[in-house]
Amino acid sequence: MKKTVDKNLLAMRHTCEHILTQAMLKLFPKIKMAMGPAIDNGFYFDFDPQGEKISEADFAKIEAEMEKIIRKDLPLVKKELSINEARKLFADNPYKQEWLDEIEKKGEKATVYYTGDEFVDLCSGPHVSNTGNVGPFKLLSIAGAYWRGNEKNKMLTRIYGTCFSSKQELDEYLWKIQEAKKRDHRVIGKKLGLYLLTPDVGAGLLLWTPNGAIIRRKIEELIINEQTKRGYQHVYTPHIGRKQLWQTSGHWDLYRDKMYSPMKIDDEDYLVKPMNCPFHMMIYQSQPRSYKDLPIRLAEIATVYRYEKAGELSGMLRVRHITQDDAHIFCQPKQAIDEFIGVFDLIVYLLKIFKIENYYLRLGLRSPKEKYLGNDNIWKKAEGEIIKAIKKRGLEYIKSEGDAAFYGPKLDVIIKDSLQREWQCGTIQLDFMLPERFNLEYINEKGEKERPVLIHRAPLGSLERWVAILIEHFAGSFPLWLSPTQIMIVPVSDRFLAYANNILKILQDENLRASIDQSSETVSKKIRKATLQKIPYLVIIGNKEVESYQKDKNYQISVRTREGKDLDLIDLYQFIKSLKEQIGKFL
Repeated sequence: MKKTVDKNLLAMRHTCEHILTQAMLKLFPKIKMAMGPAIDNGFYFDFDPQGEKISEADFAKIEAEMEKIIRKDLPLVKKELSINEARKLFADNPYKQEWLDEIEKKGEKATVYYTGDEFVDLCSGPHVSNTGNVGPFKLLSIAGAYWRGNEKNKMLTRIYGTCFSSKQELDEYLWKIQEAKKRDHRVIGKKLGLYLLTPDVGAGLLLWTPNGAIIRRKIEELIINEQTKRGYQHVYTPHIGRKQLWQTSGHWDLYRDKMYSPMKIDDEDYLVKPMNCPFHMMIYQSQPRSYKDLPIRLAEIATVYRYEKAGELSGMLRVRHITQDDAHIFCQPKQAIDEFIGVFDLIVYLLKIFKIENYYLRLGLRSPKEKYLGNDNIWKKAEGEIIKAIKKRGLEYIKSEGDAAFYGPKLDVIIKDSLQREWQCGTIQLDFMLPERFNLEYINEKGEKERPVLIHRAPLGSLERWVAILIEHFAGSFPLWLSPTQIMIVPVSDRFLAYANNILKILQDENLRASIDQSSETVSKKIRKATLQKIPYLVIIGNKEVESYQKDKNYQISVRTREGKDLDLIDLYQFIKSLKEQIGKFL
């Protein structure tokens, strides 16, 4: 289950953010303070630099000033002020005045916190009682941020930091940050040649290069094979469709900010698809359906197109076209719970193959701030069915307001990777809305027309994002079955190339992905290069291996793992057998 941040720790981080601001005002007196909260992994504060030059090179002196404030053990005192009193207190700060405008509209009084008699900020708390109660802290990074997140507003300087109750906790967190930088999929992806993003194609439009395409294809094969075993039928649908389809589905009204502009074809508006749902509705609707036909599970690994703002794009994690392991299950109401559980079981099965067993479930519910299709009764019915399915499996979950789809509640699987970072991946959604809007029907046992229940599901989310997560989870050292090159053959010199090519052909005939390093570099450099490429096995070919073959006509090879373990001389076919056994454990 998800761990919530301790309230005392949040208060400590909030106080540390005030200490940061106080230190900044002393060191950079021209700046204006804007706003900043405590967050799950630390805190941040936004400043208007007012011409001051601030960089990470200043962190040491800022931290030293913060330490002085902590050692003073200053009390934090909350005071309630009238709006007029608060306006006078922050008379020279337009950012605080804007916050006061909102507080005044709500008819509330302003609250401030004094740090001794040295500092005050507009704040609702909470805080620890004294600055001396703040634990070990560290400033982490600096970035630009628009005031209140609106790109039309002024760009401010944001400083991120973190704070923990103990030095051990802080050190562990800082280690994770450094390890995350080493595992950054954008860095490893480039080194391993997995994908390409180029302005010539366009921002957020990803090209899968040969190595990355192998990984994607193996994942697709896994998904298709497993879904076929579980009764799914696979379909293909076009990348564009008439605008009317997305008007019927509700996407045009409630999802338009993520959709691209219409294009004219034969004087009609067409859209590139943001989702596959309407196409699958058409396939279901194309012929009469009986209760005997249900459930019908239509699956498609399909690329859809969604608009993401330029500032939100990030390597493979956030792109403008995503490939979904998508499917829609049409079933009778009495089948919905078991079908829902079946999808969950598929997700768990896939996660185990990828060596991810740490996850929790999040039930996404409506937010009063957003627009949704349907009425309260339909939503309560859908929520109730999901909860029944969860309870039938004996699982726990958390609720999250605002994480529902616009047509129904959904259950998200939040995984934790090898660094215990959380990622939202698989999703299951129960929908009573689209069957109604598309007039989907089946003939029930009584010979009457009835609406099917619809389940939307994507066990891994998008393949682009999933591969990015895997790169960081495995730090580029993919399991054998996923590695683009599984074996690199390293001949000691050119005179061993003929033997090496014989080995290569045998490995390739056994459907293993192997290659030969035919460069003129030294053996040690070839080994280092293959190791940096995270290739699972290196096969070294020299005198010993060739002489062994000449003696008894059995192919012998020397094998070294990417971890540096030497397996010494081994029979080639025994090696092949062991590799296939490794692969077979996961597929």
